[in-house]
Amino acid sequence: MNHLLDRARALTGNGRRAVLGITGPPGAGKTTLAEALIRALGEGVAHVPMDGFHLADIELDRLGLRSRKGAPETFDAFGYAASLRRFRQDQDEILYAPSFERTLEQPIAGAIPVPPSTRLIVSEGNYLLLDDPRWSGVREMFDEIWYVDLDSGERMRRLVRRHMMFGKDAADAIAWAEGTDEHNATLVEATRNRADLVVTAELNHPILSDC
Repeated sequence: MNHLLDRARALTGNGRRAVLGITGPPGAGKTTLAEALIRALGEGVAHVPMDGFHLADIELDRLGLRSRKGAPETFDAFGYAASLRRFRQDQDEILYAPSFERTLEQPIAGAIPVPPSTRLIVSEGNYLLLDDPRWSGVREMFDEIWYVDLDSGERMRRLVRRHMMFGKDAADAIAWAEGTDEHNATLVEATRNRADLVVTAELNHPILSDC
């Protein structure tokens, strides 16, 4: 973990604001790593997850994409890139980013404050390295992007457990993990070689042991 902290700190070594991305397939431990970094780095760090840029269910229904929720086309990728650009410019008194409330399964606007004292923004999500016209503007907004890798069997177990924790029964949790989640995982795994760093999540690692 220490070498990851040193690498994150180095991004802001000249005092400028930097943006660090953490990507990987669903259930790999992206949020766990992001939160561990933020706790260890202390003040001057903000956590802005990509999930806050989910389209709301009412818009997914209008687009006929509700059953694909979590796929690349169900996010406001252009809005995400624009927000990251504003963070990097570091010109505003304070900026606000949306969060994602898992109990509601909905984005919440204006939930995350990013004050001028913030020097490092950590943003994690599945599609930071996706080679897709809609997402092409996202990659250039990051100083570095790290890819979290995890054994596929353990990753699937975590996904099923997560879905059950947030209200799905066992059958629905397995179906979603093996269907929508696995389709998305295939897209994300194809981006692994574009990352600046690959972080291998061991099953018994104290930082990445749960997501």
